Amino acid sequence: MKWTKEWKPLAAIVAIFLACYYLPVDFLKGSERLQNAVWESFYLLQDYAREHVLLCLVPAFFIAGAVAVFVSQAAVMKYLGARANKVLAYGVASVSGSVLAVCSCTILPLFAGIYRMGAGLGPATAFLYSGPAINVLAIVLTARVLGPELGIARALGAVVFSIIIGLAMHVIYRREEMDKVKAQADLPEPEVARPLWQNALYFASMVGILVFANWGRPAVQEGLWHAIFSAKWQVTALFGMALGVMLVRWFSVAWWKVAMAALPVAVLALLLPQWPVVPFVAGVLGLSVLTNTESGEMDDWFSATWGFAKQILPLLLIGVLISGVLLGRPGYEGLIPSAWVAGAVGGNSLWANLFASVAGAFMYFATLTEVPILQGLLGAGMGQGPALALLLAGPALSLPNMLVIRSIMGTQKTIVFVSLVVVMATISGLIFGTIMG
Repeated sequence: MKWTKEWKPLAAIVAIFLACYYLPVDFLKGSERLQNAVWESFYLLQDYAREHVLLCLVPAFFIAGAVAVFVSQAAVMKYLGARANKVLAYGVASVSGSVLAVCSCTILPLFAGIYRMGAGLGPATAFLYSGPAINVLAIVLTARVLGPELGIARALGAVVFSIIIGLAMHVIYRREEMDKVKAQADLPEPEVARPLWQNALYFASMVGILVFANWGRPAVQEGLWHAIFSAKWQVTALFGMALGVMLVRWFSVAWWKVAMAALPVAVLALLLPQWPVVPFVAGVLGLSVLTNTESGEMDDWFSATWGFAKQILPLLLIGVLISGVLLGRPGYEGLIPSAWVAGAVGGNSLWANLFASVAGAFMYFATLTEVPILQGLLGAGMGQGPALALLLAGPALSLPNMLVIRSIMGTQKTIVFVSLVVVMATISGLIFGTIMG
């Protein structure tokens, strides 16, 4: 037996056996906290399925599939590869979240798409961090609810973080990155099926659907943000219509097929205006059938989209269940008492900032929910430094997020990426807490 290959599965088997052997069944049977934690995991899974899978992940899967099919590897290498212009590559990656406004799970299909197409590890991880972290709505809400100091610190910290983390990942794995560049140096220039501006508009239509379908209700029921929220589904529909026109004009899809896919959406939108998710689901199903029954690029698009969904979605759901058992939902407790968390993040000590960073990294935050959670923690005595540390680590990471990242770029790179986020969030919290103190 070659122990160098077999010791890991053997150790896993022994660990599982010991856990089963010493499982405290009698204690767990009467544990009210365990029972509550199990229910909280299911409630969190239900919330996740209702709020994020259909409106966030499904559009993101289609965008990631489109990246894999319609964006050439040479183009990705040119703008985001290891040899790309660093200012351009990291500049684009570091501000992407201001457009996407997605959570730590929705960014994963998009990250997987550009990483597998040849994007450098540095720009790809900068994009991975910035996507959920640099959310204009979340930063504005942070400034209004938690104070302008925290809002400004969060905005600046997130942009700087994404660049530094990306550069650090590139430096740590620079030898591997250079080998990848050499292997791809002789790739032939691919034939261009359509001009760049057409592809750009095609992607813009899908990003528009993703952004406006998930536009959250603002805290103030007036002004620009509220006006956009009131018209979010009409704007989403316009982007969907634009996508349909492009499929006919530029992708050679028969107009009657697009019309057949759009007809149920229009009918359901008229019949059920109070349930806009229903026509949205009909649109997703129509697009899936349309692409799957076509040949060439359209079928490749569906296959790539389905491939990302099969890889990512099961891991996310497992991660959400585990997160729910341990930490519960906002306002509800899992196995770990919320009083422990509140008591560990008071003041501005190294431990308080480190604990806030680690806790934030493993907790699952839906978009914008981190603000009311922090509002409650600050009221319970949380320090300003740990608050910033949690804001910088929490939205960009979560346990479900880590499980998927590991499947994309491996265990070691995932550990390094998470460690960089935690360490930098801790240091930033210490500095901010000292300034504010």
